[in-house]
This record gives sequence, C-alpha cells and structure tokens, in this order.
Amino acid sequence: MSTPMRMCAITREMKPKSELIRLVKKDGQILVDIKQRIEGRGVWISKDENILQNLQKSRCLNRAFKCEVNNDIYKQVEELCHKVK
Repeated sequence: MSTPMRMCAITREMKPKSELIRLVKKDGQILVDIKQRIEGRGVWISKDENILQNLQKSRCLNRAFKCEVNNDIYKQVEELCHKVK
C-alpha cells in the first residue's frame, strides 16, 4: 500500500501527508487541522521551517482560501513545526 501524497501549497511539491500540515476553511473560519479529518476546503503546507519563514510574506494562504488569514493561524503553524523537531 502506498503512502498518501499531497501537494504543498507553497512549494507545489508532492510530499507524504505525514510531512505536511493541513489547514481548513470551514464556515468562513480558518483552522489548523491537526488530525487531518475536518471537512472543508483544505490546504497542505510543508513542515519545513525554511518554507514557513516566507509563508506570511508570500500571502499564499490568503490566495488559497480567498480571504485574509489571521496572524494567529501563522503562529499556530509555526508552533506545530517546532513541536515536530
């Protein structure tokens, strides 16, 4: 059985789900989907710290979700990335 692959919204690289963080837009709200099970529009981003440094500057999530993403979401993603190490 093969590992499920998803595309990172920042780098556009295909990676295993285990190497990515999923964010979801549900009912107009952006959530970090830790268990990767929440219904709604999902965006996958790499857990790589080098990529996350440019995440907020690139406004990639704003384009993906077609709305303004709150700074708290960026902080949550950063914290998750640091926990992985």
